[in-house]
Amino acid sequence: MAECDVTNLRAVESVAARVQRDFGGADILVNNAGVGSFAAPLHQMPPDAWDHLLNTNLRGVYYCIRSFAPIMIAAGRGHIVNISSLAGKNPLPNGAAYAASKWGLNGLSYSVAEELRRHNIRVSVVCPGSVHTRLSPHEGKDPKKMLQPEDVAHIVAMLVTQEPQSFVSEVLLRPTLKP
Repeated sequence: MAECDVTNLRAVESVAARVQRDFGGADILVNNAGVGSFAAPLHQMPPDAWDHLLNTNLRGVYYCIRSFAPIMIAAGRGHIVNISSLAGKNPLPNGAAYAASKWGLNGLSYSVAEELRRHNIRVSVVCPGSVHTRLSPHEGKDPKKMLQPEDVAHIVAMLVTQEPQSFVSEVLLRPTLKP
């Protein structure tokens, strides 16, 4: 595991170079960095908040794919898993920028999957519902009924261990009970 600011291309490239140097490559890339803004309608969102959200949730994924895909292409294999949200499938009042970033991430994921499959690189997108994290307050929701981070991790593990002749392009993950 390596940490870096995904909104900084040089930082991401540095991590990719370190992974290549220290581990000889990268078989799996999980793009999970994300921020949210759910306090007000879009027309009240300051432009710098819009930029921060889109730069983290969408541009950060682009930077990571741009930096790690060449390593995977050289190895002739890999799996990229982008963590999106059901907000990328459904309207989200007071979360329009977040929803836009996740709709964009879904489209990016499907297109990159087509670009990289000829290199034996699988690209999947996971769209969980409300996950009990610090991302947002989830007011009025019962945390015990919400998805847990471990639920998302389990799906990622399933995706990256499936047989090599196929890949799941999208997973919609919902809690059993409405939170």
